[in-house]
Amino acid sequence: MIVLLSGMSLLAGCALDPRLDRGTQYLGDNGSAVSTERGRASFDNVSYWDGDNVSGAPSIIIRLSEQRAYFFKGSQLVGVSSISTGREGHNTPAGNFRIIQKDKDHASSRYGDYIDAQTGAIVKKDIDRLKDPMPKGAKYDGAKMPYFMEIVPAVGMHEGFLPGVPASHGCIRMPGFMAEAFFRNVSLKTPVRVIP
Repeated sequence: MIVLLSGMSLLAGCALDPRLDRGTQYLGDNGSAVSTERGRASFDNVSYWDGDNVSGAPSIIIRLSEQRAYFFKGSQLVGVSSISTGREGHNTPAGNFRIIQKDKDHASSRYGDYIDAQTGAIVKKDIDRLKDPMPKGAKYDGAKMPYFMEIVPAVGMHEGFLPGVPASHGCIRMPGFMAEAFFRNVSLKTPVRVIP
């Protein structure tokens, strides 16, 4: 009974932690918004940002085995983010990279939905343009990838749904408030090291 009450107070304490309630909009696999209930199911007691008043050259380390991204300014760790990287068959590449593109309002050129060209209603969800032919009368609507920071062509960090396991097509998904903080604090050529 004591253990149960301690666990309940710990959960209540975490719920009050301001790092955990920053209005993060979680996105589904296709980039569409996920309801608050589903977003809250992706509980995140790891991510935090404390780098706004810290100086130093930015760098990022991504540990695939931990599903975590670490942001440094100089040698000081100023942020940690939960992430979801590439699932089997769409692995996130390991190695030493640099930010090669930043796009706050990025949309995928390959993954998304086919929507009716007249009404905007979804005709076919979660498509891959290389595999799924476009139905007549439809148009392509790319999956939204807010705060996109590309490290290799077609792979980057961005806001997205976090199911707790690798689940993307190779990108590094982050909670919205973390993607925004990383985006604000990186520039082109910021080093990014991806470790297995």
